[in-house]
Amino acid sequence: MPHVKAQAMKEMTPEEITQRVTDLREELFNLRFRNSMRQLDNPLKIREGRRELARLLTVLREKEGKKV
Repeated sequence: MPHVKAQAMKEMTPEEITQRVTDLREELFNLRFRNSMRQLDNPLKIREGRRELARLLTVLREKEGKKV
């Protein structure tokens, strides 16, 4: 899946963010598994995925905080 920019994340709905988080967690699981088997060509993808996940969760929490 393509990397999502921070500004684009803020424009996403909470449902879209939740779906992207689910997809990203699955993708990270597969990347870690492939890395343990030494089949991953670029291990930096794991770092990028973790950072994107953190950004998405931060934006989601900001949106949830504004509702209250």
